[in-house]
Amino acid sequence: MNYCSHCGAPLTLKIPAGDNRPRHVCERCGTIHYQNPKMVVGCIPEWEDKILLCRRAIEPRYGLWTLPAGFMENGETVAECALRETLEEAGARVELLGLYTLINLPDINQVYLMYRARLLDPDFRPGEESLEAALFSEAEIPWQEIAFRTIHITLDHFYADRKTGVFDLHVSSIYHKPR
Repeated sequence: MNYCSHCGAPLTLKIPAGDNRPRHVCERCGTIHYQNPKMVVGCIPEWEDKILLCRRAIEPRYGLWTLPAGFMENGETVAECALRETLEEAGARVELLGLYTLINLPDINQVYLMYRARLLDPDFRPGEESLEAALFSEAEIPWQEIAFRTIHITLDHFYADRKTGVFDLHVSSIYHKPR
């Protein structure tokens, strides 16, 4: 960040009074510009014994498979985001069954929130950000072509939990930099 979005003046990176970390501060108007993690929200849409995956039509990871998910917008809840992203990416309507994974990615300032969901009908189609959308049984999942580690982890938990019939909330963190 170089300039204040409030008044246009150059910003200084410093620790404001009463804070404990560097922030972009406008010396002219005093506005503190906080930068917070992005929320990525989606779901695991189930139909019978299969799940719905989308093949990405955008970067990053163009052409690889993922669960329908995307960045949360201002003014929406995480549940609303999961429903919207599933409709946008897979043309699918779902009923959310509960929050399933929460995965922190502190090194890239993201938090993934994935729900379990039930497809309301098998009528789906790829959205603008998807090359295709398809149902996969566990044996058919293109494991080597899963776009993101967070999705791989979510699917690993899902198939392990499906064997026991108990779907608890899974919370974890992925660090890219050594700690």
